[in-house]
Amino acid sequence: MVREVAYFVPMSLSHQIQTSLVHITIEMATSWTGERGSIKPKADFNAKDDAVALRKAMKGLGTNEKTLIDVLTQRSSGQRQLICKAYQEEAPGKTLVEDLEGDNHGHFEDLLVALVTPPVIYDCQEVTKAMKGVGTKDSVLIEIFATRSNKQMKEISDAYLKQTEKKLTLDLKKETSGEFAKAILILAEGKRDENTQVDAAKAKEDAKTLYNAGEKKWGTDESKFIDILCQRSIPQLRQTLVEYKTISGKSLQESIEGEMSGDLEELLVAIVKCVKNVPAYLAERLHQGMKGGGTDECTLNRIMVSRSEIDMLDIRAEFKKLYSYSLHSAIESDTSDFYGDCLKKICGGDD
Repeated sequence: MVREVAYFVPMSLSHQIQTSLVHITIEMATSWTGERGSIKPKADFNAKDDAVALRKAMKGLGTNEKTLIDVLTQRSSGQRQLICKAYQEEAPGKTLVEDLEGDNHGHFEDLLVALVTPPVIYDCQEVTKAMKGVGTKDSVLIEIFATRSNKQMKEISDAYLKQTEKKLTLDLKKETSGEFAKAILILAEGKRDENTQVDAAKAKEDAKTLYNAGEKKWGTDESKFIDILCQRSIPQLRQTLVEYKTISGKSLQESIEGEMSGDLEELLVAIVKCVKNVPAYLAERLHQGMKGGGTDECTLNRIMVSRSEIDMLDIRAEFKKLYSYSLHSAIESDTSDFYGDCLKKICGGDD
């Protein structure tokens, strides 16, 4: 069963984002929501009332940031799209995105705009930004491409074509190179096998192929690693990891880290981590974004918003397991003001 939803989509990535109405067909059981999100649809939802409250919070001198946070972090993404529509009906000539940008600033502004951007468009924008300017931010591409399903990747590619009038794969070819480019393109095309049945004999064969292509020989045949890790199903790869450890005595992650370097190593290690546990991988990414000197707000925003309706509860649990303190407390100690308050609301609670 499908429904047609009118999305108010930020089209430009500049500070002054222009908006246009884009109709996107989504399945009711959308690939952008899950059972373990921290944000759920509000039961007694009224888009018009929320639009009026948001308009009032930004009207005149000063901004009521608490209202912005309370409304936008306590509604599902689908509900926020309906608020965007109601907002423009209440104030013709104005969009919610434009007013959020005009009345807020910095990382708090970025976070609020991310919340009112449809998930597929937000991912598309993050991919576009990663390829823009001098140098490609490969770690962003790796994070997104290693954690999204075939269906999500195809939707991102479709959105990219609508937004830029270019094919994502062609732009990726221009911005990446070597074996890393080969791997990232396979993921971008959504070519991973989706069969849920595990072929034990094939897992042993693949494990032996990987061992022969790396640990057993002088030099590494990276193409074998790419073909298997980027195209086998997730259940199949889980069994392959078990078989590899039996053959090699090492984990596949250890072998990749010992045999490879640079962006390809980072990508293949990310895939292995995601095969084992996507929430744990993203918990690690969040931790990296907050440890040491300085905070990587772009990574915090991207993971917190994009996973808020999918598996944030699991990410919180894995974060606590890995670091012995809660994600909520990490955000509290590393961020401040309304920006920190908004992230904590998305996080959804202290563990």
